[in-house]
Amino acid sequence: MHVGSGARVSTGEADAGCGSGETDEPGWEVDPDDEPGAAVVATVGRQIKAWRESVGMRAGEFGAAIGYGEGLVYKVEGGKRIPRPEFLDKADEVLGAGGKIAMMKGDVAEVRYPKKVRDLAGVEARSVEIAAYVAHGLHGLLQTPGHARALFEARQPPYSQDEVERMVAARMARQVIFDRLPAPALGFVQEESALRRPIGGVAEWRRQLGRLLEIGRLRNVTLQVMPTHREAHPGMDGDITVLKFTDGTAVGRSQGAFNGRPVTDAKQLRILELRYGIIRAEALDPRESLALVEKVLGET
Repeated sequence: MHVGSGARVSTGEADAGCGSGETDEPGWEVDPDDEPGAAVVATVGRQIKAWRESVGMRAGEFGAAIGYGEGLVYKVEGGKRIPRPEFLDKADEVLGAGGKIAMMKGDVAEVRYPKKVRDLAGVEARSVEIAAYVAHGLHGLLQTPGHARALFEARQPPYSQDEVERMVAARMARQVIFDRLPAPALGFVQEESALRRPIGGVAEWRRQLGRLLEIGRLRNVTLQVMPTHREAHPGMDGDITVLKFTDGTAVGRSQGAFNGRPVTDAKQLRILELRYGIIRAEALDPRESLALVEKVLGET
């Protein structure tokens, strides 16, 4: 259930430039297929335009006053561009909005990330139990920022650095699940090979192993490792995730079942739970798993 999208566009000048030829950097353009997000951005843009016109400023004058290009101002006001937090702060100050524009940062932040990421985070936030097996790499909820950044930077075709940072921030935002009260029951099974790959270099590798130990010691978390010397098991076809909710419903997904689509049917969920149960039984128990993580950390 990992999510990502990207484009190759130069960064840095799109929001800061005062000329009319600035280009859009990825991660801040509005996805036309994201209707809820587009509606929020359009509303924010209309309000900014209303404030600007109420003080009698032209778009060019306003852009110069806040350090942005006229073309970008029109895009924000037209709902075609997600305004950065600093754009809203500067607009609030220049237009004398008394915090009314700056307070919209919260609304914008909620639609800042791709809809798929928001949907995933929303499902995780509602869950009371998550069971996850990852066939390759580490689950997104377990990753450090540096680990996630290295993964996104390795993608081809390459993401721009802005897009990389956007996706890292989105992945890290999901980890508030560890701070929830009451705490959900979280179970992860990781392949041993994921512990031994130095993603991001040795220093980041050590930070990641330390993070696994920290999470694995939480009372609501069960972290297990599947040793590489185990023979074939039901997770060989790909990741398995099952999320359960307070009303007794659940949703599951596996790359190796039901064409990889999310399922809610009880019979299909039982198949995923059966597979996950066997995987857990064949993996090291939680204490042995943490001992292995410590061993790998000591060897780095």
